[in-house]
Amino acid sequence: MFYSQVCESIEEEKIIVIVRNVEKEKLIPLVQAMYDGGIRLLEVTFDATGKVSDEQTAANIKMLVDHFGNTMHIGAGTVLSTKQVELTHQAGGRFIISPNTNAEVIALTRKLGMVSMPGAVTPTEIQQAHELGATFVKLFPAGDLGPGYVKAVKAPLSHIKLTAVGGIHDGNMPDYIKAGAAGFGVGANIVDKKLLEAEDYDGIRELAKRYVAVIK
Repeated sequence: MFYSQVCESIEEEKIIVIVRNVEKEKLIPLVQAMYDGGIRLLEVTFDATGKVSDEQTAANIKMLVDHFGNTMHIGAGTVLSTKQVELTHQAGGRFIISPNTNAEVIALTRKLGMVSMPGAVTPTEIQQAHELGATFVKLFPAGDLGPGYVKAVKAPLSHIKLTAVGGIHDGNMPDYIKAGAAGFGVGANIVDKKLLEAEDYDGIRELAKRYVAVIK
């Protein structure tokens, strides 16, 4: 239902904010601040350590989906299992992002009508993810590879939409766009830990505005 809308939003808005290890009570004010700053795409990450259960993460996704409705596209990150895909779908999430390429995760994501964004690094992995049904392929860690790597990979693999994640900030985003990146995942550079601890949501809103301004 929302598949094409999410695809269009990623290509137009470009920034997906990564929300990791944020207390439940701070989620809505945090996301509201980012929304007010112009952010329209958000991933809530599953906790690979198991300290936060998959069910709790899914409940947080559902809370945000229920609160923000169609004003934002909310999905899940660090998705490593088909169980997490199912939980995200049940919570109303619209996209699945992973650090790796897992055929079963991609297949179920697409079957359930969600946007699939697995992680890959090499040309072989990127093409494989595409062949398995990925909507976008997340180049991770992009910051360590640099814009030149994106440009080099995009030359032979121009049919694949790459998003750059890891080490992305407002200073290097223009270089990645020139290199051919279709979008970005941005975490702590917008979800600033010090601002969040101080509950300085105005500060987070201004950070979001700064990043959105680079795209617009």
